[in-house]
Amino acid sequence: MRIERDGAVGIVVLDRPERRNAMDLSMRAGLAAAVHELDQDPGIRALVITGSGGVFAAGADLKLLADKGAQDMVDLDLGQYWAPLLACTKPVIAAVSGFALGAGCELAMMCDIVVGDPSARFGQPEAKVGIMPGAGGTQRLVRAVGKPIASLMLMTGEMIAADRAAQLGLISELVAEGEALRRARELAQAAAAMPPRALRAIKRVLAQGADLPLDAALSLENREFLLLFDTQDKTEGMRAFIDKRKPRFSGK
Repeated sequence: MRIERDGAVGIVVLDRPERRNAMDLSMRAGLAAAVHELDQDPGIRALVITGSGGVFAAGADLKLLADKGAQDMVDLDLGQYWAPLLACTKPVIAAVSGFALGAGCELAMMCDIVVGDPSARFGQPEAKVGIMPGAGGTQRLVRAVGKPIASLMLMTGEMIAADRAAQLGLISELVAEGEALRRARELAQAAAAMPPRALRAIKRVLAQGADLPLDAALSLENREFLLLFDTQDKTEGMRAFIDKRKPRFSGK
């Protein structure tokens, strides 16, 4: 696992290319620690997660799971390693080239924005080894692409190519070959220039409102909308627009 910094953008690189970035406990712990570190760093305002060796992440390392029983899995508590990403208050952008399978696909779906190039392949092939996704691979997938496509991927192990993933909404933006990381960094820089409190509010409303009835979700949105009118960044942003100048957001 590597952490790189580019101004206000933190970049987390899944760096186990000899295993196609398969996620063992060390990689999971490294990812959790990296995301937590960058989320707590006041100088970082957006994150990018990408893979090395032309692969995003080819799934869980089956050597970790093959001999485990149900209680062993409870004791492992794999959810603890995803928790910092799910709780991250800053925009997180996945830059996907190559395979994003199993836990790798689940990781991409946990991110706010997904940029992929034509080599990207998404899949949830867990049924092929006698299990099913356990970190959101059924529930986030069905919400992203709908039941017919989710069932296809989950029940047959079929992978979805990048162009199809873009059509279905699994990818936010499809870019030219080899351009996923560059574009993800560009988008992260754009997000990093936004007012942090507004972005945190947007993340909260997207996360909490998606499964609420519409009237409750709209109430949640309106509450967050009104609270932003008591921030310095709201005044700075609107004054800068009126004055035709670049805003200087402070996070207050």
